[in-house]
Amino acid sequence: MHRLERDSLGEHAVPADAYFGIQTQRASENFPISGLRAPEELVTATILVKKAAASANMETGTLPPDIGRAIMAAADEILAGQLRDQFIVDVYQAGAGTSHNMNANEVLANRAAEMLGGSKGSYDTVHPNDHVNMSQSTNDVFPTATRIALLLGHRPLVTSARNLQAALEDKAREFAGVLKVGRTHLQDAVPMTLGEVFGGYAACIERAAEDLDAASRQLTELNLGATAVGTGLNASADYADAAVTSLASYTTLPLQRARNLFRVTQSMGDVAAYSGAMRRLSIELGKIASDFRLLSMGPRAGISEIGLPAVQPGSSIMPGKVNPSIPEMVNQVCYQVMGCDVTVAMACEAGQLELNVMMPVIAWNALHCSRILRESMTALRVKCVEGITADPQRARELLDRSTAVATALSPRIGYAATAEIAKESVRTGQSIREIAKARGVLTEAELDTLLSPERMSTPASAASRLRRGEPQE
Repeated sequence: MHRLERDSLGEHAVPADAYFGIQTQRASENFPISGLRAPEELVTATILVKKAAASANMETGTLPPDIGRAIMAAADEILAGQLRDQFIVDVYQAGAGTSHNMNANEVLANRAAEMLGGSKGSYDTVHPNDHVNMSQSTNDVFPTATRIALLLGHRPLVTSARNLQAALEDKAREFAGVLKVGRTHLQDAVPMTLGEVFGGYAACIERAAEDLDAASRQLTELNLGATAVGTGLNASADYADAAVTSLASYTTLPLQRARNLFRVTQSMGDVAAYSGAMRRLSIELGKIASDFRLLSMGPRAGISEIGLPAVQPGSSIMPGKVNPSIPEMVNQVCYQVMGCDVTVAMACEAGQLELNVMMPVIAWNALHCSRILRESMTALRVKCVEGITADPQRARELLDRSTAVATALSPRIGYAATAEIAKESVRTGQSIREIAKARGVLTEAELDTLLSPERMSTPASAASRLRRGEPQE
């Protein structure tokens, strides 16, 4: 069953029971590209904008109260989860998000008309453009919705990062006494503790979360009321302030009207900055996941200084094999985030003159990053980090076999002499201590002090005093 609707291009059939209308139907037929639809967060944000616009237009006296209240009631139904299946336009659509905006306008108009006793598709009672889109343009609705959608996801994303940071800090304390060999260039370096390693991981996530917070503040500037190019044509003088005030109330976000409407209309740079902060988080997160895979490699023929929780069988052919499945998933997420950020950056740069028409792909990629980063960090924390165990004996075994401890001799006997001792240790298999003692370069007491891994892994100021033979404070 279909109904016929008419737009400026002529008549077109629309499913009889659909709440979307002719422009949405045309878009769904024009863009059968990916099967991907608008993210839930973007639908929510768009409907919030429409609700705020209706409220503001009633406040300024340009929208009849009965129509405005019906639009707001329809918006509340969608915000409560109803009619979400009516948002059918593909992510890859005509520029600027006009199809997405009209999809929202038509669904709200048809549902509001029903509430007022009208029928779907007639638009005599409530019109998608004249009433739902009053005082608006896609060019201020879509960037505003994108910013709000990212801001609505910001706090859960940062919370996930902070929770991961806390779990890493817990492990740093748990592993504070586990001595191990540090590694640079994938080669043995000087001694440290496993706790110091995990403390570094926690600090990396902390700094990335701080970057996200800083970038999110740029998203609070909205160009709502700018309409087509930033001049505010067809919007009353008081509309923008009223709409932004309503949005801030609905979302509890610190939203404000942009200081320069033209900047926010023509540029998606603030979204690019937030995407860049998510990329930075993905870089830190991916490095940590890769380290987990390296440090747990084995269990017999690798490093095996830490053990990861087993979450699933690791092989369809090798019985008993367990893989680092969660870190592997996290690595893949991080690669996807970096790829999405490249898309966001290129699409942001592609803005032309007074508008960026690549906004749909910018919004989808940025919101996709936010979601998968949030969920992957939660999974990493719950299914991996909280269950990580250390193998102190294995860590000490590798440390004792390492030649890197020779570094501590260098300030006393010189770089060249130390290098000769290290090379002989590699060649003969003798320990650094045995060779240094045999060569008579230092006394046994001096070797005890200089080659103590516990002392080498203390903070730098204390370690330097120990190497000079000075007492600790």
